[in-house]
Amino acid sequence: MIANAQHQFSAAERDTIYANIALRRDIRHFAPGGQVSDEQLQRMLNAAHQAPSVGLMQPWRFMRIRNRQRRQQIQALVEAERQRTGDALDARAAEFLRLKVEGIGECAELLLVSLAPDDGTVFGRRSMPREMALCSAACAVQNLWLAARAENLGMGWVSMFEPEALAELLSLPVGSLPLGLLCLGPVASFYERPMLEQLDWRQARPLAEMLMDEPSLELS
Repeated sequence: MIANAQHQFSAAERDTIYANIALRRDIRHFAPGGQVSDEQLQRMLNAAHQAPSVGLMQPWRFMRIRNRQRRQQIQALVEAERQRTGDALDARAAEFLRLKVEGIGECAELLLVSLAPDDGTVFGRRSMPREMALCSAACAVQNLWLAARAENLGMGWVSMFEPEALAELLSLPVGSLPLGLLCLGPVASFYERPMLEQLDWRQARPLAEMLMDEPSLELS
């Protein structure tokens, strides 16, 4: 029995958490004219900020992008990378270019998530300094994603951009690294399955293929 009642989930609460995880989607299609209240946004950002981080470094930074002209400039950067990605896909280029890869123009809120300049944290990341900062920031984004789904809002992570160009456009501090453009807002409906599965671009592999046994010890 867990002593602190607030740390004990009921079976219904447990099942809700697992359902939230299973129903989370990377969203590209948003409801026109949708809005996110300030209270909802604050709750979601608080959830993101409660993410674990190596050495308690909290390397994530979020920027709320509200200017319509700046959104258009960002879309131009994403479109340029979309075309370069298509060129790199050779036989699947035409198929890829038919996919909708972002909802920057339609989403209710657009957030940038970036890594802050390195603060020198050594605890837990001496041998993998950049990797552990990236993992910590990814935990914050996942928290935000699940919080959005709990609010019945969609969120999509857009990674098609040149980081240096986006950092310059948004005047990020020297040493920052843009990681994603997070499109957030109401949706007409959630995808029944991940969009890339529904469009037969790629199928998710089963968990069994991702599990490994430790190597056996050889007796001398």
